[in-house]
Amino acid sequence: MRLLETEAAARLGEALRGFRRAALSAVYGPETTAAADRGDYRALLARCGDDALGVWTRLFVVGVPVPRDAASKAFAPFGIDEALACGLLVGGEEVSAGWGAQFEGDRLLFSDQLPNTTGGRTREHVLGIGGASKLLMDATLRTPVGSALDLGTGCGVQALALAGHASTVTATDLSERAVAFADLNATVNGAALELLRGDLLAPVAGRRFDLVVANPPFVIGTPGPGWTYRDGGREADGIAAELAAASADLLNPGGTMQFLANWLHVAGEDWAERVAGWFPDESVRVWVVEREKLDPLDYVRTWLRDSGEDHDADQAAAWLDWFEAQRVEGVGFGFVSVRRVEGPTEVCCEEARHSVETPWRDRVEDWFAVRARDLEPETLWQAKLRVADGVVLQQTAAIGEEGWDVDRQWLQQADGMRYAEELDPLVVQFMGGCNGEAEVRLQVQLLADTYGAEPAMLYAQLYPVIRGLVERGFLV
Repeated sequence: MRLLETEAAARLGEALRGFRRAALSAVYGPETTAAADRGDYRALLARCGDDALGVWTRLFVVGVPVPRDAASKAFAPFGIDEALACGLLVGGEEVSAGWGAQFEGDRLLFSDQLPNTTGGRTREHVLGIGGASKLLMDATLRTPVGSALDLGTGCGVQALALAGHASTVTATDLSERAVAFADLNATVNGAALELLRGDLLAPVAGRRFDLVVANPPFVIGTPGPGWTYRDGGREADGIAAELAAASADLLNPGGTMQFLANWLHVAGEDWAERVAGWFPDESVRVWVVEREKLDPLDYVRTWLRDSGEDHDADQAAAWLDWFEAQRVEGVGFGFVSVRRVEGPTEVCCEEARHSVETPWRDRVEDWFAVRARDLEPETLWQAKLRVADGVVLQQTAAIGEEGWDVDRQWLQQADGMRYAEELDPLVVQFMGGCNGEAEVRLQVQLLADTYGAEPAMLYAQLYPVIRGLVERGFLV
């Protein structure tokens, strides 16, 4: 299936070469463009002329019809009859957008998702650029690589971003219509993609890549036929477990896999232990970050609203009954970063609901960089550590008979992950000497002398705390 033949898609790309976000901002002004981003199209409509940019803007940004003759001129050398035949436009003497068009960087991407309507969906609906895809793009490492894979490509947004720093890009999707949109968008944007249709990992069985990304259909436990873009067709959170289990075999040595996922919070189980159990015992280092947790009712409401089925009480009830039968207390959402390494698997799962300095890819790079270093006891014993830039010590104190008594002390990062870490007085005293000049062994000796302790015993107690502070970026 193709939405347009290659030659016609190339002409469409030529016709729309001037339709980019930078052009809108330059012609209509950044304030007008920003207002349109918020759904206020008044100023934009007032400034749109009858030129090509004005026609495209009314069709694809505002979502209002234009005269057929005006559209015919704006899309040349792509014919108006071609636009109507393929579904890009719909109508008669006046035409409207049949597809959605969105900007991502300097690229223009088509999909079934119109900017200002949720009508007309089918089970094979192909999404455009949403919040989840933006999060994955923000987190994806952009270091140049030889080969990259996008699992569940949809309209091709991740694959086209990968094409900017990967020599070859392979993209897969179960949906024939999604592959067709990805093919169209690749041609319109002058990119070369290897596009394969099939269920998740099946099209690339036996192959390995330097970088793998996936925004899969991760929604959990939906009853009924499901939506191809949303529902993975696996039991519970099985699609995330499947990707995790396959991670080592998909990656070249040193390669990275990054994917979005939902996972269950089951009564009586630790969600982190549950997720960690999905990964192979050898060859991967994993960082799982939970950004959000919804209770079952909010989760069901969210996804029924997303698919336009929020008035389907029977489906909502069946879905909630399923969650109750599985003893589900909540559903977590976040992203997973996996690196192929030598040796036993290491998995770190954590919650990060607070604001974090973006882009997330910098946080991912930092996380892997720290854990690639030798942080064994013998190494840290001889290390010279300093408090990282932007780290401050905060305290709370209560008034007592002899003045203020400090009852709580914690470190706070101003940037990066913006962690907060509570400390006991001994660790506070240790960090006060971390100026980058004295070795840890000398600091421990001084503390041991102060408290009358055995240095080796004191270091044995301090080591896991010191290592944790290094890994979380408080000490460098």
